[in-house]
Amino acid sequence: MKKRFFILFVVVILAGAGGYSWLQPPRSGADSRQLNLYGNIDIREAQLAFNGNEHIAKILVQEGDRVSKGQLLARLHTELLDAQLAGAEAAVEAQQQVLARLEAGSRPEEIHKAEAELQAAEAQAKAARDSYRRVARLLEKQLASPQDEEQARSQADAAAAQVKAVRATLALLKAGTRKEDIAAARAQLAAREAALRLARQRLTDANLYAPADGIIRNRILEPGDMASPQSPVLTLAFLDPVWVRAYLPEPMLGRVRPGATAWIVTDSYPDKRYQGWVGYVSPTAEFTPKTVQTPELRTRLVYSVRIMACNPAGELRLGMPVSVGIELDQAGADTRLRPCGAS
Repeated sequence: MKKRFFILFVVVILAGAGGYSWLQPPRSGADSRQLNLYGNIDIREAQLAFNGNEHIAKILVQEGDRVSKGQLLARLHTELLDAQLAGAEAAVEAQQQVLARLEAGSRPEEIHKAEAELQAAEAQAKAARDSYRRVARLLEKQLASPQDEEQARSQADAAAAQVKAVRATLALLKAGTRKEDIAAARAQLAAREAALRLARQRLTDANLYAPADGIIRNRILEPGDMASPQSPVLTLAFLDPVWVRAYLPEPMLGRVRPGATAWIVTDSYPDKRYQGWVGYVSPTAEFTPKTVQTPELRTRLVYSVRIMACNPAGELRLGMPVSVGIELDQAGADTRLRPCGAS
């Protein structure tokens, strides 16, 4: 009887110890200043698309190629864009000439020509008036008909009108271009320059460049396909930094801050530690995901945490299981969320 009671007592003690350890957050180290978590590598990706609608001329990379920021990845056909650019450049040049002519005003030669035309018109008007007076005197002596007098008057009036027109033209030439005309020409030039910038930008958008260093994961479209802003051409995976998605127990929430120092260890490279830092802690609780191996832990509330990991050699790959160590109780932390290479 005593033996049975002793065995039952030992079982109760062990069960209590196991329950206590299950309720405690995972940690290591004698001073409890380090938290150990487990998670998997996530990689940021970008779907790269052209900013215009045209057929693809060339794709210069293959799946698996490592690319650098600013590297040319693909190009569209540009025949139409080249023609639009040439037209926009010609329109700007023509409007520049119009504005220059208006700002320069009338040339001295044009004024001299108008003055000469005015003198000629005045001489013709004087001759027409003299002819009319002579015909009028002849009409009084009945030596000319009324029709002759009417014709002479019409010629004199026409000559006088011509003098007024030439004199007005000369006045405009001497006054120069109106400010309103110059302002309108400048506005027209600005509009055509804007059209030229747009044509140049469209030609630039016919090239697809890598926004950052990474690896081409997928080649979605091929030369000859119609590209558009809604149709991704390539998938680019950013390799540095990557991040680890793990889950933080609620009791540790107050001891882990964004920017806190972390390190990552993998089964593939057990002797290598990767520099990292806490990049994000979720503001909302959730149940432990099913990927956690222990069924009992799946009912515990946790907070999703993202640990950024420096990956200069590209050894950390998507989905890789890793162990994460986080230094607890770091005062202030943040440090502008520690870019790779910073201490």
